[in-house]
Amino acid sequence: MTSNKHQSSNRLIKTYNQMMAAIRETFENADTSDLSLQKALNNAKEQAVHIGEVTMEEAHEISEYIKRDINDAAEYMMESSTELGDWLMLDIEIIERQVIDLFLSVADRTRIELEQFQNPPHEPNEYHSGEITGPGTLVCSQCGHNISFITTGEIEPCPECKNTTFQRAQTSKD
Repeated sequence: MTSNKHQSSNRLIKTYNQMMAAIRETFENADTSDLSLQKALNNAKEQAVHIGEVTMEEAHEISEYIKRDINDAAEYMMESSTELGDWLMLDIEIIERQVIDLFLSVADRTRIELEQFQNPPHEPNEYHSGEITGPGTLVCSQCGHNISFITTGEIEPCPECKNTTFQRAQTSKD
């Protein structure tokens, strides 16, 4: 049974990365005046379901994870003059180059969209075990333990206290 859960998790992680690539491709090939993250996400969902990797429900769930991760990165980039590597709290050199390139290109495009709407800062997103997340560092909301993702992965319960809720690690903005 654990093997089936692992296979399902790997399938969802693979689809997250495929959908990120589809979003980037949509951004690169579309007329920028008629493009939004939501349209790119919808296109990526349709592609994922079409190739038979996931159900529509799973594709929707993954698109919500992507939107959460991208919005967090884009808002950080908008509010801070520090590098995305600081937000990730990881050495970008250790992250798979393809994954970080996808993430950066989509986050930058989303930052531009957010600036156009001048949205006020939102409450930090909550991350839960069992969800998929992109590269970066999460902090346990109960004990403060950091969990780093150098690539897309499934969020497991906190290894220190078994808590299941997390927030994206915040760096100090000196």
